[in-house]
Amino acid sequence: MSRPALTRPFRSDRVDLPRTEPQRWKLRTDKVGRLNWVYIRDDDELRRHPQTPYEKYVLGLETGLPELPKAETPYDAALNGLRFFKELQLDEGLWACRYGGPMFLLIGVVAAHYVTRTPIREEWKIEIIRYLTNTAHPLDGGWGLHSEDKSTVFGTACNYVVIRLLGMPADHPVAVAARVTLHKFGGAVGCPQWGKLFLSVLNLYEWDGVNPIPPDIWVLPDWLPFHPSKWWIHCRQVYLPMGYLYSEKVKAPLDPLLESLRSEIYTSPYDTIDFSKHRNNISEIDIYYPHTTILDFVNSAMVMWEKFIRPDWLKQKAREVVLDLIHKENHNTDYLCVGPINNALNAIVIYCEEGANSKNFLRHKERFADFMYMSEEGMLMMGTNGVQCWDTSFALQTICTIGAGDMPEFQETVKKGLKFLDNSQFTENCVAGSYRDNRLGCWPFSTKDQGYTVSDCTSEAMKAVLMVQKLPYIETLVSDERIYPAIDVLLSLQNRANFAPGSFASYEKIRGTPLLELINPAEVFGNIMVEYPYVECSDSVVIGLSYFRDHSSYRRDEVVRAINDAVAYIKSEQDVNGGWYGSWGICFTYAAMFAIEALSYQGEVYSNSEVVRRGCHFLVKRQEADGGWGESYRSCETLTYVPHEQTQVVNTAWACLALMLAEYPDVDVIKRGIRLIMSRQHANGEWKQEGIEGVFNRSCMIEYPNYKFYFPIKALGIFARKYSNTPLF
Repeated sequence: MSRPALTRPFRSDRVDLPRTEPQRWKLRTDKVGRLNWVYIRDDDELRRHPQTPYEKYVLGLETGLPELPKAETPYDAALNGLRFFKELQLDEGLWACRYGGPMFLLIGVVAAHYVTRTPIREEWKIEIIRYLTNTAHPLDGGWGLHSEDKSTVFGTACNYVVIRLLGMPADHPVAVAARVTLHKFGGAVGCPQWGKLFLSVLNLYEWDGVNPIPPDIWVLPDWLPFHPSKWWIHCRQVYLPMGYLYSEKVKAPLDPLLESLRSEIYTSPYDTIDFSKHRNNISEIDIYYPHTTILDFVNSAMVMWEKFIRPDWLKQKAREVVLDLIHKENHNTDYLCVGPINNALNAIVIYCEEGANSKNFLRHKERFADFMYMSEEGMLMMGTNGVQCWDTSFALQTICTIGAGDMPEFQETVKKGLKFLDNSQFTENCVAGSYRDNRLGCWPFSTKDQGYTVSDCTSEAMKAVLMVQKLPYIETLVSDERIYPAIDVLLSLQNRANFAPGSFASYEKIRGTPLLELINPAEVFGNIMVEYPYVECSDSVVIGLSYFRDHSSYRRDEVVRAINDAVAYIKSEQDVNGGWYGSWGICFTYAAMFAIEALSYQGEVYSNSEVVRRGCHFLVKRQEADGGWGESYRSCETLTYVPHEQTQVVNTAWACLALMLAEYPDVDVIKRGIRLIMSRQHANGEWKQEGIEGVFNRSCMIEYPNYKFYFPIKALGIFARKYSNTPLF
């Protein structure tokens, strides 16, 4: 059953747990969007720097923002929503958010601290325990793969270890409930591979029970079709340090707490467990992507290779290659890495190689904080170091689209947002030999420091910049000459020779065959081995390139060809029911909005396009009785539309936007959705958090809290401008 974030009862209110004073938390940032929550103990400093409305908002405190005049029209509602949302903008021009949801991340940063003997800040301990208490499943006290998931061995084992390492006693009711659930599932021996690796690093599991992760494969010629350079960026950057840790059998020194944990997370005494027999023991409740026969054969062969065949010189060579690539990843991302898992693992590797006082390890320690986010529920770990560039791009687009950019009350908001995007553009490429594509001129998903561009992030940021710089009061900060390299990169990212010609993937052009999924070792994620074509990425690139096509003649013929080929791909991905599967949002409503917007930029609407008509009919058939749409995260797992138990403002905004962009002729259908959005708006202009909005790798959901602002605002504003003479009631 779905558990909407921030609306379920806080378990920490019903158990004896300490908490910090929420009014002492401050969010510090800089011009490129770094987000660090700090706990201010000095009263004078707190008086000098009082909390902002955003800080109060995410901590569940009274924001002090006033009630607004009651919205009588959709445009009134749009402006009220924008008035609230602009107060959440940080001084540096960006919008921040808690990019939470995955429940397997905290084990990484806690393990990194424990293994490297780095003390964890006391306020972190208190608030991480509070967050995990608040997100424990209300029925059994366990944790799942993500915050709305059922309890699983992976989530429960990892987070049980976290709360114990952070100081919760084993006899605390929260720990007891989680332990009972873990034992009911058969104990931690049923963890998937990633869980077993973290437990092994913590000396809570034996390396003989982990399926092989040999670094040797990095030594092979990179022209081989299965070389890791062909893998999806997240996969290769996570398995890079995993290979080192596995090969070196890194483990924390055993101490009394770890000894105790060994007796708590298993159903048999630790010394009686033959861990080598549990390499392929994965709890049925965890499995999303089962082992193939090929993977089992490869794993068995690699065990024999490591034990009896591999020469020492090859092991040492692999170690050197892996370390070189880890250093390059750290350099390219200023020690943030592509995400929190490889950030933590890289830190452990650097500690093992260089020690606690090395410059490289100390920089890693500084970066741990960039992934930690304070919230009303406690402190969580984000899926990246944020969503800053992505959210800011859509916020600026929304302001311009609804015609609010010219209004004096929003001009400073727009100026600050443009300045942030100006500061966020990449000004240099990655170091040679790191298997990275060009990024010069592009934009990131989160921050410039993090160092990774994504096709849709660059496209949406470019569109936002071009829209804003058309406003008469705006100084041009990003010249056309600075945008041209972004166009060069986008054109280079289009897949032409692969199985989805014309498409765009996420970080890179598709490099490897989907057959590599036959050796997907992660067990809980689908589609992780290589880049895949994505409808939403292709849609965003079409939208961005179309906007650029109307702005500049730079590489005009190639831009037009790229658009046409991508549109052909988008049409080919429509299913027999008229829907598009969304890989990054939930799910069919999300993809429909992007797909129909991309088609509308080419003049394809309901009246002249069978594809658009079918897309509209798919949505209209799924409208609920109250006029809204509600889609469950189960759609992402099952690849078929699954209704949510209640309608959702965000799904409704996506559906309404798609229908309006399609020029769907039955306006009453759209009006019912718009009324639903207006009915959920509060007197101060905000919408409350409902169900989780995002997804990755089909099985893990992730939060995009700002979606509930800019997409409903955009839907209301477009309705007002498009149907200004249409009575709503």
